[in-house]
Amino acid sequence: MAFRNLFMAACALGSACALAQPSPVAPNKVVGVDRVIAVINDEAITQHDLEDAKRIILQQLKQQNVQPPAKDVLDKQVLERMLTERSLLQFAKENGVKVDDTQIERAILRIAQDNKLSAEDFRKLLAKENIAYPKYREDIRNEILLSRLREREVENGIVVTDAEVETEVARETREASSESEYRLSHVLVQVPPQASPEQIEQRRRRAVLALSELRKGANFAQIAATYSDAPDALQGGNLGWRSSARLPALFLETIEKLQPGDVSDVLKSPNGFHIVKLLEKRGKAAAAGVQQTHVRHILLRAREGLSEGEARDKLQRLRDRIAEGADFAELARINSEDASASKGGDLGWVAAGDTVPEFERAMNALKDKEVSAPIQTPFGWHLVQVLERRSDELSEDRKKLAARQAIRARKADEAFQDWLRQSRDRAFVENRYDER
Repeated sequence: MAFRNLFMAACALGSACALAQPSPVAPNKVVGVDRVIAVINDEAITQHDLEDAKRIILQQLKQQNVQPPAKDVLDKQVLERMLTERSLLQFAKENGVKVDDTQIERAILRIAQDNKLSAEDFRKLLAKENIAYPKYREDIRNEILLSRLREREVENGIVVTDAEVETEVARETREASSESEYRLSHVLVQVPPQASPEQIEQRRRRAVLALSELRKGANFAQIAATYSDAPDALQGGNLGWRSSARLPALFLETIEKLQPGDVSDVLKSPNGFHIVKLLEKRGKAAAAGVQQTHVRHILLRAREGLSEGEARDKLQRLRDRIAEGADFAELARINSEDASASKGGDLGWVAAGDTVPEFERAMNALKDKEVSAPIQTPFGWHLVQVLERRSDELSEDRKKLAARQAIRARKADEAFQDWLRQSRDRAFVENRYDER
């Protein structure tokens, strides 16, 4: 069960935050003395903390059919991830970055809905999987905090010039019919800032060793888990689908020469040494047009006299009436609490990005004429109905907006890795893992 589909893509570290708790200690079981294995600033990480985090990662690797690296390698990978995450959470606390309880509950509700469960059933499932709800809730809080930290410290400072947008639009026009989206995995052997020539050579040799293993037929995901310093190492180095606009020039120039299944040579960048594997490539057919959806909704807002639960239940009753033949538009005129009510809830034609993510996900999951279950967004509770869909020519303004978003995303990816490394280097770390 993918409890965290919503946040795993958005988590600032790409990290696997704890989804399960250890089983309760059996009566009379001898429990070893816990020991501190690392200190970051004024916070200790214990062997018990490491074992908890490692247990979840091993479970995920098993689900992905990825052979885990050797125990000492895995321990150090997981510990390094924990140190980085703790340093960022401490930074967030020091700088007043907070997440309120309402946002957490809303996020958990969205995860439950993604798994087609009610909030109550989702809690029961967590309990069945031996996942303590308070701990799960805290993990969600941390993921949102890290995502918000990335937005505040990195993404808000990204600047995209008009000249960059024009260049990108021109390139997209030239490549409109070419294969320009790629599914990739990578290995990053990081080079520390102000590294000496000896350190750089040592890191280069590590990357060459990883490539040598790959050339002999080793599994890429296992090599990434063993050698990579990237946050996604324990997910097999998977970068997912990336448009050419979201790829650094170094990667793009290399993968354009690769066939699916091919692995690059060792590539050098300011961050370190990279190895890239091209998994798939496809034509970017959507570049010439945009999918639009004609949609309408009924919106209820929680307020004095109408709780969140009552708003949801009222919408469910309206949905039942629609299923029995009631007119959606008429019910929207009577009940909906936004400007679209006078138009029977009609929002007109919308494209990707025009609505908030929660609304867009629900809309995209519907068939024509189908009515959603009640869904929650920052604006309130909605019933959503898709009337029809069409593919329309992209306007120049939309092309430029899409180009600007792609460039911003690429720059943010690169800037975040730099900021992450600098933040980790600023923290005081005492690593006692090797003390025996």
